[in-house]
Amino acid sequence: MRDTPNRQVSEFKVYDRRYVGSKETFAYLLNDFSNAFNIGQFTDRFIWDVVKIDFKTNALVSIFTGAWDVINDPIIAALVDKTRTRWGKFRPYLVSFQIPMTLLGALYWFLPLFFPGTAGTYLPKLIYYFAFNVVNETAGTFTSIAKAGYMTTITPHPNDRTRLITMAELLTGYMGEDMPNYIMGVLLDLINNGVLKWKLQNVFLAMGLGTSIISSAFTLYFFLVSKERVMQSIEAPSVKQGLKAVINNYPVLLITISDFLGGFSVSGSSTNYFIDVLGSASLLTIANLPSGLNGSISYAFIKPIREKFSSKAIWVFEDLYTRFWYLLLFAIGSIKKNYQKPMLMAVLFGIQLWFDKWAFGIRKVVKAELYNEAMDYCEWKNGYRVEATIGVARNLITKLQNLFMNSAKNLILDAIGYKQGIAIGTQTDKTKWWLFALCTGIPQITGILAVIPKFLYPLSGSLRNQMYSELMQRRHEMSEIITKENNEIKITIEDYN
Repeated sequence: MRDTPNRQVSEFKVYDRRYVGSKETFAYLLNDFSNAFNIGQFTDRFIWDVVKIDFKTNALVSIFTGAWDVINDPIIAALVDKTRTRWGKFRPYLVSFQIPMTLLGALYWFLPLFFPGTAGTYLPKLIYYFAFNVVNETAGTFTSIAKAGYMTTITPHPNDRTRLITMAELLTGYMGEDMPNYIMGVLLDLINNGVLKWKLQNVFLAMGLGTSIISSAFTLYFFLVSKERVMQSIEAPSVKQGLKAVINNYPVLLITISDFLGGFSVSGSSTNYFIDVLGSASLLTIANLPSGLNGSISYAFIKPIREKFSSKAIWVFEDLYTRFWYLLLFAIGSIKKNYQKPMLMAVLFGIQLWFDKWAFGIRKVVKAELYNEAMDYCEWKNGYRVEATIGVARNLITKLQNLFMNSAKNLILDAIGYKQGIAIGTQTDKTKWWLFALCTGIPQITGILAVIPKFLYPLSGSLRNQMYSELMQRRHEMSEIITKENNEIKITIEDYN
């Protein structure tokens, strides 16, 4: 007889405990900190103003590297899912690739030193840029696939996992993960306005290389001290079993469809808008300041909200709530060329961010947990886990889509009349409006269909509790079987000796 929901909830709570200790939790925080400790907001400026890669050429590079990404993903995923070692399924890739990936990434920031003062169509530079992207993408596929799977296995209990995600998202902001972008914004403003006579390429080299080394060291430490605690099936699943797990994983299907529909969102960077239209990257930092506390406070809402509302309701609400404030900002900014008024727009962006940050905690935690739940659903339904294969299958459609969309974004910049390398604030009014629209209203309108699959998400309430109750029981039984077998092997060896 099938267990009742009340009994399922009771059994689920019995197994509710913390698996990840203090040392590993601290390493988890460092890893989360490292994910944002970079100058990623300004990579467009690096390519446009320092390296000077032509928009159309960059679009072609995106197509070729994206196509190669689609080809190698299934091969690498199958290899990862078949891996069984004493160190785990994912850790061998994560530990062994970390230092080589750091050294490879350094070559990116040295690019303008290798080809100083060359045009955007200089062939040797374009060949180097293309080769770097292909090699970096291939190596990065191993680590990204392995890391995505690894993060779902460090603890078997969803409450413990939610605790880690919440702590990381809440505390790493206080550790200064966004500081490199703030510093870089100030430096760019000072250089663009002639206050500092430093070379942009040297600033990018120092900031890019420095943050890369620090973040890589923190990530490597996490991989070394953490563990995989969710047991894999003893026999590696076949390709046929992997495909079956992809087809019958309804939560992953809905997440993928939502991502796909949202992938048609045409967007630009708010950083580029503040630089090219309002004339200051630092204004965006100032606009963010009043809402900083809201983002932190929002994490206090996670537990009561998740207890009262289903994952589906939270997922849908967060989407519509976020879109509303961006569309309101777009509407007000478009009136009487308000989008060109620095002080007014800094205030309006600040207001939009102030309201938006109330949903920040829910957005961060629930999004990560939905994917983790989908991986657990695979284990519950099939009896084995294929994190890498499911991850690649989920990303395959969106990556094919990105082949077009990433190239389109470069071509859109060309189409709206954006001129590379000209003085800050001298783009045409038409171009300025498009830069504003591409970071406010247009992404929300073109990606609105992404909300539809969210209404159909099934893992809520009693079904979710039933899944985790049964999973905990299975894992407990498997652990006892493995312990018994290991003890028998130990006794046999002792008798032999």
